[in-house]
Amino acid sequence: MFYYLFKSIVMVPLLRCLFRPRVEGRENLPASGAAIIAGNHLSFCDSFLMPATVKRRITFLCKQEYFTGRGVKGRLTAAFFRACGQIPVDRSGRSAGQAAVEEGVRVLRGGELLGIYPEGTRSHDGRMYKGKTGVAEMALRTGAPVIPCAMIGTFEAQPAGRRLPRVVPIVIRFGEPLDFSRYAGMADQRLVLRAVTDEIMYALLKLSEQEYVDTYAAEAKARAASGTATGSRSGTVAGDAPRPAVPLGRAS
Repeated sequence: MFYYLFKSIVMVPLLRCLFRPRVEGRENLPASGAAIIAGNHLSFCDSFLMPATVKRRITFLCKQEYFTGRGVKGRLTAAFFRACGQIPVDRSGRSAGQAAVEEGVRVLRGGELLGIYPEGTRSHDGRMYKGKTGVAEMALRTGAPVIPCAMIGTFEAQPAGRRLPRVVPIVIRFGEPLDFSRYAGMADQRLVLRAVTDEIMYALLKLSEQEYVDTYAAEAKARAASGTATGSRSGTVAGDAPRPAVPLGRAS
């Protein structure tokens, strides 16, 4: 109830008046049934702008820190995310990541929309980074289609570290649903999960037209913090772009 109330009274009017986002490909969103909306992640405001353009409720897997903050601000933030039904994700290790996958599977098996950022964290420099395979596992275990969603302009509006967003043109672009039914029953095969994830990232890359860096975003952030470069912002792709998956035979 709080989700729809907050969305209709506060989120939609405010964000639409402030940013006036242009939405492309809205017809690719299903009117009912489970689906994964996999987005690039450039800004804190991504998780507000995207839902504001979608009629159905989207449940996001959110980092646990949003639920554990201290002080008045921390408690209000935690209360807001809980009231919206968002799911905290512990990003501290593999077992924690698997718990997040199980939560995502539960949402999808309930016929809902699940929002996820395959990169695992916001881009610190506006480029796209290697996707984590949790999104592939959830898609294969549930049979849910994956809808790539590119947010364009949100990095310029509110990059990491900026408190108040700038008013800049925003485009939210939904791509055609990706069907991975050909991999049914193969969710436990590492190479299949990698191939599916790369296909999702390739679709996102085409929609967003970002540069691609073939490393994980968290690793790139750590290198940037220590002064080690991960590639230039020259407008060229840094490293090989993920390639669309090709049919694989079932491993014996």
